[in-house]
Amino acid sequence: MKSKITGVGNYIPSETITNLFFDKHIFLNENGENLKEDNFSITNKLKKITGIEERRYASENQVTSDLGFIAAKKAIENSGIDPETLDYIIFAHNFGDVKFGTIQSDAVPSLASRVKSLLQIKNNFCVAYDLLFGCPGWIEGIIQANAFMKAGIAKKCLVIGAETLSRVVDVHDRDSMIYADGAGAVILEINYDDDDSGIKAHLSASYTLNEKDFLNFAKSYNTENSPDTKYIKMDGRKIYEFALINVPDAMKKCFDQSGYSIDQLDKIIIHQANEKMDEAIVQRFYQLYNKPAPADIMPMVISKLGNSSVATIPTLLSMILDNELPEHTINKGDIILFASVGAGMNINAFVYKV
Repeated sequence: MKSKITGVGNYIPSETITNLFFDKHIFLNENGENLKEDNFSITNKLKKITGIEERRYASENQVTSDLGFIAAKKAIENSGIDPETLDYIIFAHNFGDVKFGTIQSDAVPSLASRVKSLLQIKNNFCVAYDLLFGCPGWIEGIIQANAFMKAGIAKKCLVIGAETLSRVVDVHDRDSMIYADGAGAVILEINYDDDDSGIKAHLSASYTLNEKDFLNFAKSYNTENSPDTKYIKMDGRKIYEFALINVPDAMKKCFDQSGYSIDQLDKIIIHQANEKMDEAIVQRFYQLYNKPAPADIMPMVISKLGNSSVATIPTLLSMILDNELPEHTINKGDIILFASVGAGMNINAFVYKV
């Protein structure tokens, strides 16, 4: 029993935020002291390390479930299925719906339930639930949907990844420039065709003994402003080192389980977290096979879209399949390795034959 992707969709918010947006920000260190560099130097350094020139923010009247709904609707239309035949709606996110100008997360009812309602699905046996797994949440949703199908308890699933990280950032923390908003979704169905396409292998891991706080919620660097409000925080250096040590090995373990040779791999679609980090991960992955990484193996859109957490991979997949990235194509029979790393610290991957 194999499951295959039959529809894709994304929502890229229309509000473009360039690095100039942060020119007047007051950036502080963890001690509440002004950074010594000027903002022009800070944004230039960000671009050099992460590759980010722009990011997208949701409109003031939108929340995460709205973005997820738009992506989900596109995926359903792209697949051609009747939404009433969906068995599961799995919505990966981390912070719920946070309205513009507020600080409170709203996740009751679940975002998946909200999307199901917006889709006007009457089938009560279409189960809708949320999944919190850091940036790897969307891949984990795919792995769970695939497991439901292999167990015989589902035939069609909608897997969404959406986030509005712009609502949970500390504006005094320069890391806030990394984060973005967006949504992506796919329809996953049992493959009844005799074409061998589908998920071939998958892997998940959670490193929590010493790594759980590499990404966390903590107070603003401006201790005088909302001292009891918490925002997304990260230890960038530790995350970078963790990713370079552990992600390539996890990718290799997953890919080896698929039975394919490294020369058969056509694309790596990796979480768009940091351009330099992603490039280093892929280089180290190929080094494990004593081979150089092909120049066009890894598509990247972080320079224009930023890091939208769970949304980056399904958004990128949808863009490629919709021919929005002319330099990258996915063709029938291609072998693709999906991989992600994020809060937890969690790592996951799956191998897919188109």
